[in-house]
Amino acid sequence: MQIFFLTFAIPRWVSKFSPFPTCYGMSGFLFSLMSSSEKEEKTNSTNCFFNKAASASYKNIMSSLAYDSINISTYFVFCTFKNKQLMKYHFLSALFIALLMAGSAQGQLKLPALSPTAKITQDFSTSSIEISYSRPSMRGRKIFGDVVPYGKVWRTGANAATKIKIGEDLEIAGHKLKAGEYAVYTIPNKDKWEIIFNTGIGNWGTDGYGTENDVARFTVKPSSIDGNCQTFTILITDITFTTCKIEMVWERTKIVLPVVAHNEENIATNIDKVINHPAQPPYFQAANYYFETDQKMDVALSYVNKSLEDNPKAFYMWYLKARIEKKLGNKEEAIAAAKKSMETAKGSANENEYMHNNQKLLDEIEKQSKHRQAVD
Repeated sequence: MQIFFLTFAIPRWVSKFSPFPTCYGMSGFLFSLMSSSEKEEKTNSTNCFFNKAASASYKNIMSSLAYDSINISTYFVFCTFKNKQLMKYHFLSALFIALLMAGSAQGQLKLPALSPTAKITQDFSTSSIEISYSRPSMRGRKIFGDVVPYGKVWRTGANAATKIKIGEDLEIAGHKLKAGEYAVYTIPNKDKWEIIFNTGIGNWGTDGYGTENDVARFTVKPSSIDGNCQTFTILITDITFTTCKIEMVWERTKIVLPVVAHNEENIATNIDKVINHPAQPPYFQAANYYFETDQKMDVALSYVNKSLEDNPKAFYMWYLKARIEKKLGNKEEAIAAAKKSMETAKGSANENEYMHNNQKLLDEIEKQSKHRQAVD
């Protein structure tokens, strides 16, 4: 048994070139072939999905399809073919339809948008921040106080309302926001802006906006930039382990929203779980995290030492150990680790970088030592 699966699109104009009745179009062509073949091969055992019931009603179906601008018809035809001629007819008709589809697709037109859409996705903390918005441009117009009136709710862009999706609970400009997706509305004024996070993510612009769906509403002060930013721009900047900034810039106005992730406790808990139930304990990553966030320096030193037990030639681990020892005030241990990092980095692709970084660290240690001697 062989299975014949056919999916095709029938443009309205196909009927003009079809040798079959206009209302049938390409579908009429296919069905006519099937009918003639079946008449010629009465002895063939052909079981089709449409069966005789479809034959009785297909004229009505095809008539309604023929008058659509683009007719999308999907037919699942399961047939048993014993006759090669019948298979040949079906193959040729399917091929002809595929070629028509390709020609139709090439005729589609895409034009530039005045306010093109944009999406930024930024890994942050232990999840991510995703912002979707449209980007209008100045195009010689005065924006704030004119195109975007003062004192009125603005979609913060163009077209659909700007949306933000956060993967974990965050604090934005001092206001707590639960993980989820929100529409971002603003009310611009000369000396202050109101920032609104709203649950109406399906709203088109300000249509459908209601204060009852606000989950956070606060005021920030705008700042000015040199020169004009021609196209409305949203950025995520100044990223650390726990903080970042969301910036909105257009014309000469800039809005900054500080973002904080209170993730220290959760991360520490997750580190303990992974370290205490290890397959391959992430000692180095955990040590680096505690060093960068200035937490649990004794634990960081313990973890980097454990990572070096398995990787004694890892120059980047020796460099981290040197910095941890320096922060703990262990001068001699820091010097020894820095020199070991320089030694193990020789011949590697990162030799110059680590020679420079470790020498800088050694110079800082010497400078601190001289300063303490002068004070004493």
